[in-house]
Amino acid sequence: MKPQPAASDQNVRAAGASQPQRARSRKPGAWRKAIPYVIGGALLAAIVFGLLPKPLEVDVEAVTSGPLTVTVLEEGKTRIRHRYVISPPVAGYLNRVMLRPGAPIEEGKTVLATIQPQPAGFLDPRVQAQAEAGVKAAEATKMQRESQVERARSALDLAQKEFTRANGLKGSGAISGREFDSAQNQVDVLTRELHSAEFGLKVGNYEYDQARAALVQFQAPGIPNTEPYKVLAPVNGYILNVNEESARMLTPGTQIMEVGDPTDLEAEIELLSSDAVAVKPGAEVSIEQWGGDAPLRGKVTMVEPGGYTKVSALGVEEQRVKVRVDFVDPIPADHPLGDRYRVEARIVTWHGDKVLQVPTGALFRRGGDWMTFVFDHGRARLKKVEILHNNGTSAEVRGGLTQGERVILHPPDGVSDGGSVNAKAPGR
Repeated sequence: MKPQPAASDQNVRAAGASQPQRARSRKPGAWRKAIPYVIGGALLAAIVFGLLPKPLEVDVEAVTSGPLTVTVLEEGKTRIRHRYVISPPVAGYLNRVMLRPGAPIEEGKTVLATIQPQPAGFLDPRVQAQAEAGVKAAEATKMQRESQVERARSALDLAQKEFTRANGLKGSGAISGREFDSAQNQVDVLTRELHSAEFGLKVGNYEYDQARAALVQFQAPGIPNTEPYKVLAPVNGYILNVNEESARMLTPGTQIMEVGDPTDLEAEIELLSSDAVAVKPGAEVSIEQWGGDAPLRGKVTMVEPGGYTKVSALGVEEQRVKVRVDFVDPIPADHPLGDRYRVEARIVTWHGDKVLQVPTGALFRRGGDWMTFVFDHGRARLKKVEILHNNGTSAEVRGGLTQGERVILHPPDGVSDGGSVNAKAPGR
């Protein structure tokens, strides 16, 4: 018989076989116990990460150098440059006026009104002296305006010679485009001044004829004057307004009508006095919102030295100054402008060709200083800057920034000095 293993040996082998099974059975249970701790730790890490401050998304733009133009925009209206008020030099009976506004008139030929004379009275020394003084004053005015025409004609002749020389030098590059434009502008301005002086001479001649007519109307008693007095057109143009249409008795100086040339227009812009101090004669103007397809170029001819008080639509009293602007571009025939038409004028008050500039959206006030945030490798750096000229879109930088630096546009409330920021991608 084979020897049988002892019972103790069987027990030992059974125990040894069961130990790996118990180990394998304990491992899955240990991992299951650790899973809640792992999930809890991951949730805690997620919460902590979520509470960490994130970089703010911001828009940035670089500080650049280039041309900068500062303008002021205001409303205004067109006006006929030379208006003339028709009035009788003597008392009499006005026949009915048949002309209407818009009717064309011709200098020295068109009869604007006829006045039947009153019976002549005694010509006392006082009235005679007044009539003779009126003739002398009108004659002196006429001579003065003749002298103005001669001076304007001489100045224009000199400016045309200078422009001819500038035109020849421009081809060889001896002068800059700015100097050439200045010479051309001088010719345009003096041409208008000559036209204005010639118009004033015509008015002076007309006033002289009226003064002489007033003196002739006083005749000796007993000699009736039955010839009606005809008021002739002093200039070429059109009837603007008719104030006295019906027949009636008139006294000397009564306004009958207004005449002028609607093609000889200028713009009258009403600026705030604080803006007008920066406007100079000769400044460039862009005339907008006048009814045409494109703006018209203009030039400032005069800034009136006196202001006036105007109440705005909000009931605020404002000090305004009138600025006269000449049209440089011709007015299109298919969009004619008339007298007292509304326009908007953008007047240049300052211009620089090479100016270090920053977008105004990056600027804000802190106390009395201009401040901005500079984007510096993911951090916002607060800087104080010195600003001079500002056109509402860009501002001239005189200190605090250099070309190429990037500034934060419209910084959110959460941006602070040294805070973490992230520049948005273009187009976002």
